[in-house]
Amino acid sequence: MESDWPELKVADLQRKGWLLVEDGNHGEYRPRPNEFGTGETAFIRAADMEGGRVLFESAQRINETARERISKGIGAPGDVLISHKGTVGKVARVPEEAPPFVCSPQTTFWRVLDPRRVDRRYLYCLLRSNGFRRQLDSRKGETDMADYVSLTAQRELKISVPPIEVQRGIGNVLGALDDKIEQNRRMNRTLEAMAKAIFKSWFVDFDPVVAKADGRTPYGMDNETAALFPKGFQDAAIGLIPQGWTIAPIGELLNVFGGSTPSTNEPSYWVGGTIPWATPKDLAGLSDPVLTRTARQITEVGLTQISSGLLPSGTVLMSSRAPIGYIAISETPVSINQGFIGMVCDGTLSNHYVVQWLKENMDTILGRSNGTTFLEISKANFRPIPALKPSEQVLQRFAELAGGLHLLRVKNIRQSDSLRILRDTLLPKFLSGEIRLADAEQAVGEVV
Repeated sequence: MESDWPELKVADLQRKGWLLVEDGNHGEYRPRPNEFGTGETAFIRAADMEGGRVLFESAQRINETARERISKGIGAPGDVLISHKGTVGKVARVPEEAPPFVCSPQTTFWRVLDPRRVDRRYLYCLLRSNGFRRQLDSRKGETDMADYVSLTAQRELKISVPPIEVQRGIGNVLGALDDKIEQNRRMNRTLEAMAKAIFKSWFVDFDPVVAKADGRTPYGMDNETAALFPKGFQDAAIGLIPQGWTIAPIGELLNVFGGSTPSTNEPSYWVGGTIPWATPKDLAGLSDPVLTRTARQITEVGLTQISSGLLPSGTVLMSSRAPIGYIAISETPVSINQGFIGMVCDGTLSNHYVVQWLKENMDTILGRSNGTTFLEISKANFRPIPALKPSEQVLQRFAELAGGLHLLRVKNIRQSDSLRILRDTLLPKFLSGEIRLADAEQAVGEVV
C-alpha cells in the first residue's frame, strides 16, 4: 500500500517559506584561528554531533569579533543540523535551551519556518531515516574532494510532506522512542559518575582510610564495607598508600595483548566473517564505554592471522594510537587490530577497576607515548606503569558495586539499540502507508 503524500524538493519548500536550509560561512568570513577561545558562541562542527545530540559542552567557542563578522549559518533552538562535508550524514536536534551557536562550513541547519506546514520532530526523524541517508549518499561523491553534499545539492533533495496532523503524529510516536533513548543515555551518565566517584573516593583520595585514621566512620558506607579498609597509611614509591596495599607494574596485574589486521586482499579472511573485529573507530562513536558490536567481522581463517586470537567478553580495550585513550569493555568475544592495547582482567584487578584506573592515569599513559607521525603507547611502555594494588577484599567489593552499575548500563544500551531499530523500521512504514499511527502508538506504548 503506497501513500499519496507529496514529495517536494527542499528548494520548493524554501520558496514556499516553510523551511530554511543554510550552512556556515566559508572563506574570509569564517572564524580565524586567533578568534577561537572562551567566547559565548559555540562553533559547531561534525565532530560536535553525536547520537542525535549537539555536544555544546565540548564544542569550541568563538569570540565576539568573529561572531559579528559571520553572516550565515547562525543557529537557533529547534534547528535540525546535518553534517555535509568529510563526515556526511550526522543529524542532531538543537534543544530549546541551546546556547548561542553558529554552523561551521561542515554543517547545515534545517529550520522550520512555518510549523503549520512542517513539524520539527517529524523533520528530525525524516532526516535520520535510511531513505534520506540514501539520498545523501547518492550525492556525496559528486566532487573530487572529500565526501561532500553542497548546499545546492541539499536543496535538490526531496522530502515527503504528509498533512501536518500526520507529521505531528509521526513525530510524537518516533519522538517518544527518542525520548526514551535520551533518558537511558542520561541514566547511564549518572551510573558512570557513580562508579567514577566511588573509585576516586576509595583509590585516589582514600576517603575511608582517612576517616578511620581520624577515628571517624567513613561517610555513606555500611559497617561491613568500612571494615575492609585499613586504619592508616604507609610509604610507597608513589607516596602514601593505605596500609597493606602494594604497588606493582600494571602489566603484572593483568594480561596485555595487541592485535593486527588480516590482509584485506585475502577474501577468505573477511567474506562471510562472523567474528567481531574491533578498530578504534568502533570506540570513537560510543556514548558509553561499552562495546556490543563492531563494524567489521572476520572469518575463522582470518582470526588465525591475529596473534592475540579471540579475546574474551569483558576485555578492556584502550586505543593506543591516533588517538590514545578511547576506552571500552567488550560485551562480546572480540578480535582487535593493531590500534589497541587489550587487557584481559582474569587476575587481581577487575575490568571495572581497570577502566577507572586508565581514565585516572591517562596523563601518565600519554607521557609514556612516543612517535613522529602520531603518538602511540606501546605494550612495552605500558606494562611498567605503576598501579595501586588494594587488598583483595576491597577490590572484590568494588567489583560488586561497579559491576552492578555496569550491568544496568548494558541493559540500557541494549534497550536503546532495540528502540533505534524500531524507530528506523517504523518511519518508512509510515511513509509508505503500510502501518497506521494508531497501531504504531500501541506498539511504542508497550516498550516505553
